[in-house]
Amino acid sequence: MVLGKVKSFTVSYDCLNDSNVPVFSSGDSVSGRVVLEVTGDIRVKSLKIHAKGLAKVRWTESRNAGSNTAYTQNYTEEVEYLNRRDILIGHERDEDNSEECLTTIHSGHHEYAFSIELPQTPLATSFEGKHGSVRYWVKAELHRPWLLPMKVKKEFTVFEHIDINTPMLLSPQAGTKDKTLCCWFCTSGPISLSAKIERKGYTPGESIHIFAEIENCSSRVVMPKAAIYQTQTFFAKGKIKEVKQLVANLRGESLSSGKTETWNGKMLKIPPVSPSILDCSIIRVEYSLTVYVDIPGAVNLSLNLPLVIGTIPLHPFGSRTSSVSSQCSMAMNWLGMTLLERPEAPPNYAEVITEQQRQNNLEQPMARNEFEGPLFAYIPEFRFQPPPLYSEVDPNPDQVNGTEQGRPDTCPSR
Repeated sequence: MVLGKVKSFTVSYDCLNDSNVPVFSSGDSVSGRVVLEVTGDIRVKSLKIHAKGLAKVRWTESRNAGSNTAYTQNYTEEVEYLNRRDILIGHERDEDNSEECLTTIHSGHHEYAFSIELPQTPLATSFEGKHGSVRYWVKAELHRPWLLPMKVKKEFTVFEHIDINTPMLLSPQAGTKDKTLCCWFCTSGPISLSAKIERKGYTPGESIHIFAEIENCSSRVVMPKAAIYQTQTFFAKGKIKEVKQLVANLRGESLSSGKTETWNGKMLKIPPVSPSILDCSIIRVEYSLTVYVDIPGAVNLSLNLPLVIGTIPLHPFGSRTSSVSSQCSMAMNWLGMTLLERPEAPPNYAEVITEQQRQNNLEQPMARNEFEGPLFAYIPEFRFQPPPLYSEVDPNPDQVNGTEQGRPDTCPSR
């Protein structure tokens, strides 16, 4: 059979979301179809698929070994997250070209379904950086006798979810800095900066509300600004390569000497960016909000607040006010529904104990030596007994006389 009889050979995925984009996470099942369209009957040895997930780092550095010699040092590193194979048609071995090992595919449109389980362990989020990447793909291979195999590869996206509704990512971030400018022997007043944001975790599309106060006591005109930076860090062979990129920024009003500017929730929107990658051993993607004062002719006064870009957005009970105040208020409202407006008075003793029960309790002597153990073990036995009747006559004169002979009836005078 000639190669021209294979009209198309593609891989497609069954998407899990409404946006028709193949996005998966750890533990999901990556399902799809290998689509083969032929214009005539063909014989094939096998149709295989290979799912792969790989984080890879690579960069080069030039080294000088002497005055006239130089060499290039390569730094590479890989981490494998997925490696699965499956056979849709045929057998594992393709060396045998006998007729018994060949499968006939007739002319027309054919689809072969596949399903691959992603590992339950955490996976690195798909990423494309300057010196490295994290990629996932499925490659299909069509093997035919006496011909080179046909191969087609299609990538899919993996998100290792980061839920920003956690106490660590909901905590406010704040800081304060100041700077004194010097010019030869003259010293001007300080420039102070304090900034705060509501939380550490955000998702793409959200706006960060910046609360800041900038006080300019110097003799120069300064400009307050804010920016979001992405820092890509790559690790290979004990070396580190770092790339810092601007994601979004804003600027305030020029601040002359002796003036103060206050930001009451100035908004900086986060554009569509890759989520933070914090668990990969060779690639890290981190974010930070930098609030700074641009000072002409001097080093800027900067304040860095760390950010985490997640995938699960803030839900109504995720904020500090919702999780503490609102939930407490709900609990108090629920508790209030179970309480009566006025407590009911306890019953009278006469309504519980009849006269006959009272007489029986009076006739039974309280012999403590018949009980064993601590006193609280038999207290419930006497909870319905009435208090003893008051009498000026000693009910046990013999016991008193026997134990206290010779004791005078009255206290001696002092």
